[in-house]
Formats: sequence, structure tokens, C-alpha cells
Amino acid sequence: MAREFSAGGVVLRRFRGKWQLAAIEPRRDAANASQPRVLALPKGIVDPGERPQQTALREVREETGLDAELVGKLGDVKYVYRRTWGDGQRVFKIVTFYLFLYRDGKLGNISDEMRHEVAAAEWIPLDDASRLLSYRGERDMAKNAIEYVRAHPELR
Repeated sequence: MAREFSAGGVVLRRFRGKWQLAAIEPRRDAANASQPRVLALPKGIVDPGERPQQTALREVREETGLDAELVGKLGDVKYVYRRTWGDGQRVFKIVTFYLFLYRDGKLGNISDEMRHEVAAAEWIPLDDASRLLSYRGERDMAKNAIEYVRAHPELR
């Protein structure tokens, strides 16, 4: 079984006294156009020579258009999937997620090269993220972020 290592970010901001999370809608191909909308966290493969924290920050910038400050690691999501391209091989994947605080940038201001991966980006209420995000592991990371901000009132 092949292995893949990715990293992603949970980017938070305070807006009108409430925490919000930056989410993306991955672009779907025509074959999946009739499927329900997917709301996800920015993430991607760890490149050679790159540390997971660097990957997470790079993916946040590329997929959301935001600059953010690393707070710390939130956790790992582990799962197995089957490639829908090429060899169709089963893959064991680990995605390490990091918590970031928004610093600058306009959500959705991404390069043309990224438009083939990301259809849209939006702020969603952190308290609703565990219901709105499409993937179970990412919903768990949103719950971890809620616990973190509750335990660290200095972030307010």
C-alpha cells in the first residue's frame, strides 16, 4: 500500500466577537458536478525538503489567499483511499493539521493556477464548522480548534 503525507491549516479570525474558520470548496470535474457541494480545509502534499508546518502555510496561502501566523499543531487525520487516477492503488494517508491565526489577505484572492483546484473560499462560523465541513477528520480538527480557543482566552 502506498503512503502519502500531507499538511493543512485551520485558519481562524475573530469577527464581531465570534470565531470564524477559512474553508474552501474544491473544484469538481464535470463527472462529479452532480455530487453535493464539498467544504474542506486547505491542505496538500508535503514537498521534498519541506516541513509539514511549511506545507500547511503554503497551502493556506495558495488555496485561500490568506497570510496567517502559526499557533501550533492540532492533530493528525489518518485514512485509506483508492486513487481514482492512474493505477487505482490503495493509499494510506496522514494529514497533519495546524492552527493558524489570520493576519492579512483577502479570502479567495488566489492565483489563476490554483483556480483548477479551488472553486471558492469562504469564512464560516467556527461553532458550525463541525457540521458544515464535508470530511469527518476535518470536522474533528474544527472541534480541536474550538477546544483550543476556549482553553486560550488570550487569543481573544
